[in-house]
Amino acid sequence: MESSTALPDIKEELSLTASVEKVWPKVSTAEGLGSWFMPSNLEPVEGYEFTLEAGPFGQSPCVVVEVHPLRKLAFRWGKDWTLTFELAEKDGGTHFTLIHSGWDADKLTEFGQAHAIIRERMAQGWAGLVQKLAQVVS
Repeated sequence: MESSTALPDIKEELSLTASVEKVWPKVSTAEGLGSWFMPSNLEPVEGYEFTLEAGPFGQSPCVVVEVHPLRKLAFRWGKDWTLTFELAEKDGGTHFTLIHSGWDADKLTEFGQAHAIIRERMAQGWAGLVQKLAQVVS
């Protein structure tokens, strides 16, 4: 039975003028992710465990759960979240979708903060971060 306290996923979509081949390394490598999101030691290999350097929040453990080269990369972030990047060719560019899932009103983050509060902050943060991605691939 679904929990009635689940909160909606954060979803950001963006049309990028860059090709899928140019965008993919920005979402699937440590260097690429660090150029617009957070420093990490990500490698696009299912089951690969890596760390996101979350600034004042310290290091967040992650594990890659799905890789479809040039199309999709997903990883577990911390104890509750999944972050998914989806790419699709569109009009000579790339349709980029970011999905941050795993929100639950009854849960706290590893740092003791309520999901509901952090979700709102993260939703605003992602809006800016995807614009930063657009800049690094243009």
